[in-house]
Amino acid sequence: MTYKVLYVGTPEVAVAPLEGLHEAGFEIVGVLTREDAPVGRKRVLTSSPVAARAEKLGLPVIKANKWSGEVAEDVKQLGADIAAVVAYGAILPQSALDLLPQGWINLHFSSLPAWRGAAPVQRALMAGETEIFSNTFRIEAGLDTGPVFVEESTRVEGTDTAGDILARLAATGGALLARTFEAIGAGATGTEQTGEPTHAAKLTIADGKLDFTRPTAELLAQTRGVTPEPGAWCTYKDARFKLGMVVPSDADILGTAPGTVQIINKKCVVTCGDGALELTQVQPAGKKMMNATDWARGTGSALNEQKVVLV
Repeated sequence: MTYKVLYVGTPEVAVAPLEGLHEAGFEIVGVLTREDAPVGRKRVLTSSPVAARAEKLGLPVIKANKWSGEVAEDVKQLGADIAAVVAYGAILPQSALDLLPQGWINLHFSSLPAWRGAAPVQRALMAGETEIFSNTFRIEAGLDTGPVFVEESTRVEGTDTAGDILARLAATGGALLARTFEAIGAGATGTEQTGEPTHAAKLTIADGKLDFTRPTAELLAQTRGVTPEPGAWCTYKDARFKLGMVVPSDADILGTAPGTVQIINKKCVVTCGDGALELTQVQPAGKKMMNATDWARGTGSALNEQKVVLV
């Protein structure tokens, strides 16, 4: 059975699944996304990534930050049978869920009921998980509680960040949604979730603050989870000091306190609770991101006296 699809999503991660469904030949009758938002230092009103892509595909676009009677009427006019939802960014009331005959299907980036909420990939990485999932489920009144249809996963490799993992899962998200629609057309109703749920709260700037007294494995997991947003950071000279990716280091940092920065074998390393990490790029307050070793060399005599300490 072929359904008429309403696509519902907003950020960049929701673009690839939209393209996947479109390329698979599904009839996407319209797109619901959030309203234009200010972007950049000049705060220029800009369409969401999904809206921009939908317009290029020639699809009707409805822009709304919350459900309303007007939005309901606009959606009714599209004549959709089913909705594909990927990071829309707003709660849908029961009246919306009842509007489409085949319901609303969410592409979620975890193995439910693990990591219900806004930041599942980020929280899973921060918890040290090495396999990250995505699945589809039917949206109901509870937060990410509906029956699950299909699931897949990807391994965390090398220096994979939340951004890398989300991009990979998004690239296959269209196919996952397509399989789900085909299963529903064949009579599938999904499998009820079992097990103890965990919650993936939206990240804040505070989630990116590194504490170098902690073990290196925990700091690596934290950095992966908060990259690219909100980003890892610490403080230096009482100012916020942003960090690019950190990588494991076997440098000899014997006798130095956590947070101490040194150049060892031409690499910038920082002492942690149980070893050291290499800093690849850093961004001091008021400056652009730069090579960490170049920054460290620029600290001059303070570095030689081991007075450069990140906290």
